[in-house]
Amino acid sequence: MSCPTDHRTCRARRLLTAVTAAGAVLAASCAAQAPAPADPAPSVPAYGARLQPQLEQLARDLLVTGAAVQVRSAELGDWTTTMGTRTFRGSEPVQVGDHVRIGSVTKTWTGTVVLQLVDEGRLRLDDPVATYRPDVPNGPNITIEQLLTMRSGLGNYTTSLEINERMDADPGAVFDPEELIAIGLAEPPAFPPGEGYSYSNTNTVLLGRIVEQLTGAPLEAEIERRILAPLGLGASSFPARTSSALPEPRANGYTYGTNVETVDSNVLPPEKQAAARAGTLAPLDVTTSNPSWAWSAGAGISTSEDLVAYVQALVGGGLLSEATQQARIDSVRPIDPADPQGVGYGLALARFGPYYGHTGELPGYNTFAGHDPERGNTVVVWASLAPSPDGRAPAVEMARAIIGELSGSGG
Repeated sequence: MSCPTDHRTCRARRLLTAVTAAGAVLAASCAAQAPAPADPAPSVPAYGARLQPQLEQLARDLLVTGAAVQVRSAELGDWTTTMGTRTFRGSEPVQVGDHVRIGSVTKTWTGTVVLQLVDEGRLRLDDPVATYRPDVPNGPNITIEQLLTMRSGLGNYTTSLEINERMDADPGAVFDPEELIAIGLAEPPAFPPGEGYSYSNTNTVLLGRIVEQLTGAPLEAEIERRILAPLGLGASSFPARTSSALPEPRANGYTYGTNVETVDSNVLPPEKQAAARAGTLAPLDVTTSNPSWAWSAGAGISTSEDLVAYVQALVGGGLLSEATQQARIDSVRPIDPADPQGVGYGLALARFGPYYGHTGELPGYNTFAGHDPERGNTVVVWASLAPSPDGRAPAVEMARAIIGELSGSGG
C-alpha cells in the first residue's frame, strides 16, 4: 500500500522498513529473468557509467520487469537510463515518458493542498480534527499537523484483512473514502496523539476528505488546479475513484504475491521465491487494478520526467508561501528518536539523508523521488515490479545505490 517509503501505499509497517533502509547499505540477491537494458545515452557522466552495471544487476536480482532512472546534477552532470521492458517478457523497451502509479508520493500532493489551504487561512495546523470530523475518536486531541506528520496514533486501514481479501477477489473494486476511514478508525490507536510515529493511510484519507469539505470540489480537481497545472505536469493525474485506467504509453505493473499473502510481510514463502527465480511462477499483472483503496494516500499517476520537476518544486519551493515552505522542511523529524540520522518525516514530506521527497509503493509499482536542496541533486526512480519476491522495494534499492554513488563522487 503506501508509506514514506511505501507498499500498497505503503503497507505501512513494511514500507516503513524499506524506507528506513533508504539510508543504509546496498544489498543484492541472486538472479533470474534479466531485463533487457537500454543502450546508455551518449555523454554518460562518470557516475552513471559506474552505476549502470550495478543497477542492471539489481534489476536482475529483484526480478524487475522495467525501471527508469533520472538524475539531475549541475555539479556531476545529468543522467537518464532505463532497463527492461514495458510488459513481462515483452519486446518494447521502457521509456522515461511511460506512465506509472506512484503510490505514496501522492501523499505529498494531498499534503501540499492542505498546506495551501493553511496559507489561505482556511484551516490551521493546530486545528483539532474534531472541528472537521467529529466522528474521529479522540478528535479534539488530534491536530491537522499530526495527521500530516503521521503522529496521530490512528490505525491504518490497509492492514485490514477484509480490504485485502476484497482487492484480491475483485481487482476492479471501487472503495469509498468513508469506508476506508471507518475501517481505520475502528482499529485501536497505536499511541496517544503526538506521542509516537506510525505511518497510516487513514491520516491522509481523512485529509483528502477535509480538503473536499473545505473547497466543495473533488480532490482530483484541487490537485490538478493547485499542483499539476501550475507546474505543467501534463503527464500526471489523480484519477477519479471509478477509474482503473493507466494512460498510454505505460509500463505494466507486476507482483508475485497476492494482497492477502503480503498483508503482514512482503517476503514471500521460500518456495514461491524459488519458483519466481526459476521462471516457473509468472507475476500477476496488476496494471489496471483499481487504486481507489489508496485514494488520497496513493492513487496518483505520473512519469519520471514529471516527477523530476515536481520533487524539485516540492522541496525547493514554488507551491507554498516561503514561510510555510520553510516550516514544512523544518517539520521533518526522525521517525525513530533513537536514530537521529535515520529516515525523517514531517508535513507529508520524508527525508533520506540529505534528500527530501517521498517514496511510493503499491502492488506493481515502486517509486523514489528525492531532491537534495544543498547540492541541487535530484533522483527519481521507478520500477514496475513491487514488491520483489524477497520483500525488497526495487526503486528504493536502486535509489540507495545512486545516492551512495553521488555522495562518493562529491555530489
